[in-house]
Amino acid sequence: MMKIYTMNKNLPFTANTKMADVIHRNYILIPVINRFGIKFGFGNKTVIEVCDEYNLNVSFFLEIINSYHNPNYFPKEELQNYTSYLIIQYLRNAHSYYCEVKVPEIQDYIDKISKLTSENNLRNIQLINNFFKEYRLELKKHLDNEEDEVFPYIISLEEAFATKYCSDILYDQIVNESIEKYEINHDSLEIKLGDLKNLLIKFLPPEFSNETCQQLLAELFRLESDLENHTRIEEKVLVPKVKLLEQKVLEASGRN
Repeated sequence: MMKIYTMNKNLPFTANTKMADVIHRNYILIPVINRFGIKFGFGNKTVIEVCDEYNLNVSFFLEIINSYHNPNYFPKEELQNYTSYLIIQYLRNAHSYYCEVKVPEIQDYIDKISKLTSENNLRNIQLINNFFKEYRLELKKHLDNEEDEVFPYIISLEEAFATKYCSDILYDQIVNESIEKYEINHDSLEIKLGDLKNLLIKFLPPEFSNETCQQLLAELFRLESDLENHTRIEEKVLVPKVKLLEQKVLEASGRN
């Protein structure tokens, strides 16, 4: 029997919205939907029907797509109700999208422009290329830190809370290397991406005011918007949730 989910009926996307209509309403949501493992071919099925088919939490799915669709809507309290496992799974899928799809796509556009440039403008294009490569390295370092350090720590906390057992190693981490140490500062990444956009808009030679450059700029703006939403989930939902989880684990261990 199909489950019934209640959400704000004034939101643009609800459980009864056709999945195809979600994309028609906002095509920017295509990669967000894909992060849940949903593939095209869902016909006239509703959001809840597709989520049931893929064994997804429909409430979580709706909170994510509605918050990406409307920056003024951010269900912080509602998202806090979902497990860390669920939030981390989504964030990891987003990381894969950035590293395996979006960043290589942007690099391809820059490479195309480099091949077309005249000798006089080669130095400017190389500067843009080098700038983006530095950004790629910084982004990868940032995401690797989350994957290798932050997420495993959070999962350990979730397991400790569930089992009511806090190992000495985890206790030391909570006391000496709590989430406040890992609290993610995305400012430098956002500034660097903004600088790259400004370089292209203000200083790209006139010979490159063509379709490839327009596509490059559009993809940079899309990446920036996606990362902003990603950051909101991490900083406004995950980090406060982990701080509370740390306290609960300490209390359960009797060593707070």
